[in-house]
Amino acid sequence: MTQGHYRICPLCEAACGLRIETEAGRVTRIRGAEDDPFSRGYLCPKAVALKELHEDPDRLRQPLVKRGGRFVEVDWDEALAEVEARLLPIRAAHGPDSVALLLGNPVVHRVGLFGYGPRLARALGTRNVFSASTLDQMPRQLASALLYGSWLSTPLPDIDRTELLLVIGANPMVSNGSMWTVPDYRGRAKALRARGGRIVVVDPRRTETAEAADRHLAIRPGGDPFLLAALLHTLFAEGLVQPGRLNEWLAAGSVEALHDFVAPYPPERVAEACGLPAEAIRLLARELAAAPRAAVYGRFGTCTQRFGTLNSGLIDALNILTGNLDREGGVMFTQAPAFAANTLPGPGKGVRLGRRHSRVSSAPEVMGELPMTLFAEEALTPGPGQLRAAITVASNAVLSAPGGARLDAAFAGLDFMLSLDVYVNATTRHADVILPDPSPLEVPHYDIAFSQLAHRNAARWSEALFDSPQVQDWQWLLRLSAMLQGQDWRAPLAQLDDAFLTEQLAAVPEAQRTAVRALLGDEPGPARWVDLALRFGPYGDRFGLHPQGLNLAKVRAAPTGIDLGPLQPRLPEMLKTTSGRIELMPPELLAEGEALAQALGAAPPELVVVGRREVRNNNSWMHNLPLLAKGPERCTLRVHPADAARAGLAEGDWAWLRSAHGALRVPVQLSDTL
Repeated sequence: MTQGHYRICPLCEAACGLRIETEAGRVTRIRGAEDDPFSRGYLCPKAVALKELHEDPDRLRQPLVKRGGRFVEVDWDEALAEVEARLLPIRAAHGPDSVALLLGNPVVHRVGLFGYGPRLARALGTRNVFSASTLDQMPRQLASALLYGSWLSTPLPDIDRTELLLVIGANPMVSNGSMWTVPDYRGRAKALRARGGRIVVVDPRRTETAEAADRHLAIRPGGDPFLLAALLHTLFAEGLVQPGRLNEWLAAGSVEALHDFVAPYPPERVAEACGLPAEAIRLLARELAAAPRAAVYGRFGTCTQRFGTLNSGLIDALNILTGNLDREGGVMFTQAPAFAANTLPGPGKGVRLGRRHSRVSSAPEVMGELPMTLFAEEALTPGPGQLRAAITVASNAVLSAPGGARLDAAFAGLDFMLSLDVYVNATTRHADVILPDPSPLEVPHYDIAFSQLAHRNAARWSEALFDSPQVQDWQWLLRLSAMLQGQDWRAPLAQLDDAFLTEQLAAVPEAQRTAVRALLGDEPGPARWVDLALRFGPYGDRFGLHPQGLNLAKVRAAPTGIDLGPLQPRLPEMLKTTSGRIELMPPELLAEGEALAQALGAAPPELVVVGRREVRNNNSWMHNLPLLAKGPERCTLRVHPADAARAGLAEGDWAWLRSAHGALRVPVQLSDTL
């Protein structure tokens, strides 16, 4: 008999709701859940490929230990005993900083990894934590921290109510948002234009998003900070600055500091660096100022360049000076129902930067993390503090991070490596032990990370579709954490999870802890602490104090989750800077002034490589699945016909692409979208 199941797709930031049909323990059909209030029936090929991922014979189902250079399957106790015998002596002899922790993108897509992963990091005690966040999104998070006082205070376009959407260096038509969870961007963009709104895209390439926009401005790669500065300059010069009610929450002197910063960049001076006519820049600034409700959104292209953090801050400044921050149809802050950022009243402590630095390059940590690209030098450079071991969690850094060849050599030279992954891949092939994770369809899910970045507030839980014969991620994370803390890692899981829950309850007033603990029940696993977070969240029932409020039982009982409505204004409650105000132009951004002035005078390179999105891609994995492998070749070098002619290249030729960092032999694809 065919059965239907609701499921949150865990593969990308869109977090779409799915309807999955099963029969006799097998998936027969996957489609979008039309009754999901968040994604409204949208899905992409990656979601359909969940069936192939679940059934993939290459997906690991047993722990692997390397014996004589070859992987052999072992049971869980043997695998963990190998970790104990190999990793702990290295850590004891050389200190906790001799072990690196590398976190991949899927960590934030798994409720078990996201919830229990921090416990592993604390137990490991290393200062050498490297994550995928540092590859493309950290500039955006750093700007949020500097302006608003929290890493998670990211303003998002209120796309369903805006009248002018300016997209800079992003392709949400393909990605469905990045640091902006907005499933079915295509449908929402159509609705925006149908109600008389407009979309303008700034991008070196005529992307899928640009193709469907009202106007495309083909900026010169790297010209973003000059464009943003010129837009702000125009607002000041033409008397268009109108922050309105935001004036009350702007730090003293910050508007004046921003004015002085952008004063040297009138549109006429930056036009060549931007590759855009000065009048086009002025027109765009006037349109932003005149629109009743406008939102400026910048992402990947604005972050992965020299002035990524400055770009992110200047984008926020555009939204602020036009009065579009924290208002309907502008850019707004999500109010996530669980683990919600910035819900406590009163001013905050702000953020601390550079609390420590990397050993070799002296790079500062940001949000407790070091750039993923520095792992290789930390492992390959001899001397005190050299990395000797690593734990990778759902990370294929050799393929997904720059400098893959050097990373490959770094992993190969470690004394010990533990990987938590579902495949043997370019990175995990170096591991001494691999612990596998169950299929996404064999674990429950609550979307914690991306509910903090959602275009609409909602609470959704999905149960596991199938029972798993495998040990689940939260279970082996508990055992590894206990091992690293010198505890009995073989103890009953319920005992280990109770210790974890006790840590979570430390934030609860002592007089209430016993009662709260009793109400959470005895079922170990992620459900208990998600329930705790929901109950104490902004919509929570506070364990009976607000009977109409949320708890996990209510969310579980709702077939496709609970719609909590559109985004609402949140100022000033979410401001956690030490001043309790928006630091419009913090010192860290002001310090970029000299470098920006020098960059304006530099000659642009003849050719620049820019990245692109592909709806069938899921970063560095799932390419092996038949459904996603179909279609034309994706790993091509798209070249403008004029550039190709100058280099003597034709469609389908192979060319060498060389830079100071390496060389690749790539197939050429002619494209006038560049």
